[in-house]
Amino acid sequence: MIEAFHPKGRDPNARAENAEPQPILKVSGLTAGYGAVGSDGLPKFVILKDIDLELERGRSLGVIGESGSGKSTLARVIAGLLPAAKGSVAMDGITLGHGTRDRSKQELRKLQIVFQLADTALNPNKPVGAILSRPLTFYHGMSGQAREAEVDRLLDLVRLPKALKHRLPGELSGGQKQRINFARALAARPELILCDEITSALDTVVAAAILDLLDELQRELGLTYMFISHDLSTVEAVCDRVAVMYQGEKVEEMPTSRMQSGAEHPYSKLLISSVPKLDTGWLDSLGQDRTFADAADRH
Repeated sequence: MIEAFHPKGRDPNARAENAEPQPILKVSGLTAGYGAVGSDGLPKFVILKDIDLELERGRSLGVIGESGSGKSTLARVIAGLLPAAKGSVAMDGITLGHGTRDRSKQELRKLQIVFQLADTALNPNKPVGAILSRPLTFYHGMSGQAREAEVDRLLDLVRLPKALKHRLPGELSGGQKQRINFARALAARPELILCDEITSALDTVVAAAILDLLDELQRELGLTYMFISHDLSTVEAVCDRVAVMYQGEKVEEMPTSRMQSGAEHPYSKLLISSVPKLDTGWLDSLGQDRTFADAADRH
């Protein structure tokens, strides 16, 4: 039985009668970028422009857009890795500091980010057990046998054998490394996990297994996800809602079920229509076209 990582005293399913659902994450007027800050308070290169987002607890939001649209920058700003120039990020109604140094340990614990490339995210010189032990010590003060038992439990959560804790990241497959990457985030016992292109470096079969795992963990642990992805099929498979980014702006947001038929912004329509689709009836239609052509020739 997997223990749910809910805050002490909080029932994620409890809601006061007639109360509006409180978003776990609220992004308001977020503007950010890179380079020296000018007299107007804006960085030289503005990447994000006045972004508003809300995400309810236990839900998944996909953020899609072409390369350079600002998706990963958005995740970095929410995580506090890149300070915002303007706007705010709030969790459970509490405004977070712009940078990680401005956030409490509890605020850092509740919001974790999983990066695209596990090869660069994991210390190549540390065995898996040591990698998973570090957040257990930092966030929960664990040590000794209790920490060892928790490392084993984390490996079990991500469906990996306990023997892997003695191996270095370089000895693992790409899928195993990404599972370790995710297990490290779970070690903090977070409430919200930002997933930044976490399957883009994996082959299709391995990526599908990772997504199945994340879906299972969300149901069992009550997690909330934000998926940053350029892969629309990934977002469609695992997310409840999708936000479309274009040149640093959020141009549209909609339920995932409406992606194929309900997009209204011209860029959203273009982005969604550009995804190749397998037409399983192409051979039948080819036969029909040939029949029509033969009939036309006879006339």
